[in-house]
Amino acid sequence: MTNRHPDDGALTGCTIALAADRRAADLGSALERHGAEVYRAPAMAILPIAGDEHLLDRTRALIREPPDVMVVTTGVGLRGWMDAAHESGLAEALSTALARTRFVARGPKAHGAILQAGFAAEWVAASETSAEVGRHLVTEGVAGLRVAIQHHGSGADGLDTLLAAHGADVASITVYRCGPAPDPALVTRSVQEAAGGELDGVLFTSAPGSAAWIRWAAEEGVVDGIRSRAAAGRLLIAAVGPVTAAPLQAAGLRTTIAERGRLGSLARCVIDHHRSGRAPRLATSAGVLEARSGERCWTDASSRCRGARRPCWGRCSTRAGACSHATSSPGSRGAAAARTRWRCRSPGCATPWVRPMSSGRSSSAGIVWRSRMPESRDDAGADGGRRPPHDDGS
Repeated sequence: MTNRHPDDGALTGCTIALAADRRAADLGSALERHGAEVYRAPAMAILPIAGDEHLLDRTRALIREPPDVMVVTTGVGLRGWMDAAHESGLAEALSTALARTRFVARGPKAHGAILQAGFAAEWVAASETSAEVGRHLVTEGVAGLRVAIQHHGSGADGLDTLLAAHGADVASITVYRCGPAPDPALVTRSVQEAAGGELDGVLFTSAPGSAAWIRWAAEEGVVDGIRSRAAAGRLLIAAVGPVTAAPLQAAGLRTTIAERGRLGSLARCVIDHHRSGRAPRLATSAGVLEARSGERCWTDASSRCRGARRPCWGRCSTRAGACSHATSSPGSRGAAAARTRWRCRSPGCATPWVRPMSSGRSSSAGIVWRSRMPESRDDAGADGGRRPPHDDGS
């Protein structure tokens, strides 16, 4: 996943891991358009069971005896069910059977899938939890009603038992199941980099996925490191909704929740986090330094990223006043502000060089902290420091 033409560079220099299996490509593309480097690292996979005979038997049973109430817990589940019905030649019969059914959605994604399928939702749970759905239906009364429940990949979560105990005839529908991680090495990389400072954010789109990622981090022994970086604001942990966020919050991770339970809203919350100044910044005599973990080392006056060296935030970002000693380099004195370079004079610092992010934004918009390691003796300055990339981009 790489994009060479970011919309505004708001995420330039950021590296973000998507701990998501479904619709990760759409989410990644939205972030890449703003300059981020993105890779997928789902700790579990969503495995469709469209051709499963048990699912088709349940579908035929609901066509014969349509439900009074249909509970949709996930958007991907309802869409998968409709796809399975279409592939089996049951789509028209199923749509006719559900024409008078009252639809209840566990959250906005489920609601969107209901509308997409051509139905209308009578009620949508604000908290996006099955517990709220259960309370609502019990309050409304379900005795004597036939209630169909489309479950998420982890199976039943107590809703069947609750409604059956209040007199409902419950029919369960499971359209997909959760499987093992597609690429275990990438998941291991993501949890280690999240703890070690090589990621700016990790995004989650499902509760089973976030729970699996946390378990993976625990097995790698890096939960404490992830927790401390998130608490310090150095790592953005973002979830599409409160249900997805619950396992992360239970593990003590500071979690940002998208305002609306949609992938577009999740992408916007990441972009706004870095664009609005909520990401780590340090005020210096040279300007404002932004901490970003990506490979890109600096941006020039035309907003083009040049170079490809990892930043030295390992030392500088952990010191309260590490960047307060940033000074302009001798070779840049008198240069235009958009082309001025600075380096950190703190003891032990790896002397990274920084530039303003874009000439099209005000000088206070921020400077991205980057490093450039010397590739030869000619790259070293007279004082033993490291010189920045040449102005011509070579």
